[in-house]
Amino acid sequence: MKHQNILSAGLMAVVLGAGAPALAQMQLSIATGGTGGVYYPMGGGLAEIINNHIDGYSATAEVTGASVENMGLIATGDADLAIALADTVQQAQTGTGRFEGQQLEMVRGIASMYANMVQIVTLEGSGITSLADLAGHRVSIGAPGSGTEVNAQQILEANGISYDDIEEQRLNFNETADALSNGDIDAGFWSVGAPTSSILNLATTQSIHVIALSDEEMTAAIGANSVFARTTLAGGTYSGVDEDVPVIGVPNVLVVSSEMDDDLAYEITKAMFDNIAELQAVHPAANQTTVEFTLDATPVPLHPGAIRYFEEIGATVPDRLRP
Repeated sequence: MKHQNILSAGLMAVVLGAGAPALAQMQLSIATGGTGGVYYPMGGGLAEIINNHIDGYSATAEVTGASVENMGLIATGDADLAIALADTVQQAQTGTGRFEGQQLEMVRGIASMYANMVQIVTLEGSGITSLADLAGHRVSIGAPGSGTEVNAQQILEANGISYDDIEEQRLNFNETADALSNGDIDAGFWSVGAPTSSILNLATTQSIHVIALSDEEMTAAIGANSVFARTTLAGGTYSGVDEDVPVIGVPNVLVVSSEMDDDLAYEITKAMFDNIAELQAVHPAANQTTVEFTLDATPVPLHPGAIRYFEEIGATVPDRLRP
């Protein structure tokens, strides 16, 4: 662990590539995802809340490969906060799945921020209308080290489709949208809050189709990952997608290291929830960022500083969320 970046502004300045140590404020790094998703604007909004409401701290949202990479950044101390998919967070904290043999016991939750929707997008006229139709086609499964890649593999394999059955490509959200538009791939996975800018932009120039999962496919996916939930992409979310589409939902979690100072974790939790309207103004996904959602959906223990805030406002923290 080198999580001294919370204690040393100089080290954090080096991590962020600054030319000299910051003397007036302690620097915090928030690991997010690509610019075409929701993590980056949400992280930027959280950084502004920290900058405006926590004295002595300055935060910056960093572009990353998203969930899997973000857990590594928390473990090494190269990020102070990170947003990641709940199943990825759970795997990291328990040393399972993608983190087999490398358990990151220090992972602690601050909040569950909103639920992703696994959106599988193709173009009208592609001939792909179902999950099974992906076989034999060029499919973007998400950026390397992303939660999208984890979710795509789980959904496909739970329904009898392996990477041997598709021509998989590992592209980030913007790259996936561009590749679809250019005809370089046939379909792509997005595990992201809806609406997301990369699909919105794609739908302005192309007629898109979002693949609905059947009840049987949903059941199989949930059987493979208990964090998955049935949800619906509302009709009208994207241009040309007029009907509701059944999709898989998965929460996103704001995490820190257990080594973060209790008072700082408390101040971050308090600043975010007390000023949640500021985050909602950045992206509508933050309408889901509630104490109730946090206590229901967070898959790992909460940081003691966050627990202090929740108890201070009268919330009941379940035993499963206590370290």
